[in-house]
Amino acid sequence: MADTLTTVPVSRTSARLPLLDVLRGAAILGTLMTNVWIFASPGSEWGVLSGVTIPDPVADPSFANIAESVFRFLADGKFLALLTVLFGVGLAIQYDSAARRGEPWPGRYPRRAAFLFLEGTVHFVLVFAWDVLMGYAVTALLVAWLLARSEKVRRRALWTAASVHLALLALLTPAALGARGGTPRGPDPAAVELYARGSYAEQIAFRLENLPVLRIEPVFSFALLVFLFLLGVRLHRAGAFTATAGGRRIRARMAAWGLGLGLPLNAATALGGEAFFFLGRYGAAPLLAVGYIGLIGIALDRLWIPRPVTTALGSIGRTALTCYVAQNLLCMLLCYGFGLGLAARLAGSGPWWVMGLWAAVGLVLATGSWLWLRRFDRGPLESVQRFVLK
Repeated sequence: MADTLTTVPVSRTSARLPLLDVLRGAAILGTLMTNVWIFASPGSEWGVLSGVTIPDPVADPSFANIAESVFRFLADGKFLALLTVLFGVGLAIQYDSAARRGEPWPGRYPRRAAFLFLEGTVHFVLVFAWDVLMGYAVTALLVAWLLARSEKVRRRALWTAASVHLALLALLTPAALGARGGTPRGPDPAAVELYARGSYAEQIAFRLENLPVLRIEPVFSFALLVFLFLLGVRLHRAGAFTATAGGRRIRARMAAWGLGLGLPLNAATALGGEAFFFLGRYGAAPLLAVGYIGLIGIALDRLWIPRPVTTALGSIGRTALTCYVAQNLLCMLLCYGFGLGLAARLAGSGPWWVMGLWAAVGLVLATGSWLWLRRFDRGPLESVQRFVLK
């Protein structure tokens, strides 16, 4: 791992790729499309495990139910997978940068991963239980090691990770089907009370007391994380994010395959109900995320996205770490009892305020990041990270 990289092929360009910033911005706002329902639901972070009522647009095809279902369908698992792929792309870019400078790899990268894990730990304890940064930090260490290995080793690791993950889904989905029809679960009354009227200190203590359970997602999905990281590496090295004819062809294929297969598969798992939750979020959703990457790339290539939207997404993407933490912090202060307590106050009033909350927080992030970048080169947390690791 300590060998220098002077003989390793690197990407053809070191310039910042605008498409990556736009994709990161879309991924950050997309993860909020999922997380906002957690903040707004009874029991919040714990309610995800103890049972959350999701409307059935088939049984009750009201406009509100259809709107909420479509909103959830477009986001759940897809943008998290997209963000994970982009994290792999970022890791590959750092590897290429080290190669151009003739530096050893992974070199100082373990320090960066350790700092990311620390950031994720603080975020988990103080802000949001379903943090992704801790899982990314651990996965990045393994993938960083794989980057210094041959393409053959990485290809084997990619398909091994995919196989392990699919085997796990193959075990969980029949178990979920077998459990269907049992006594419906509901939010834990103690958790509902905690997030509706509990203090900030009590919520922190609750996260720490239930840390093993609340940290189960990155453990369960570790093989998927490895696969998506390595997929990001492969896409980057294939030129999928470059403004070239080859890059445009790759994005067109990603859109065709990802949307063509991903949309019907995700629709089938969504209509299948809770029993197909794992298969939908961790199986079909990543496929549709690939389609999202291709579709956004095509839209950007053909100037279908209005310039203000591109600027807003690009600004969020350039300050992705800051915006990720900030959106969860804002939702916590707006929804929980020690803040404005909107989740309890507006409980049962329908989905519109939740979607409005998402739009309002997204607008704050877009405006704040744009204003910040007019004066500074990088976001606040990105600057702290750079200062600590320089």
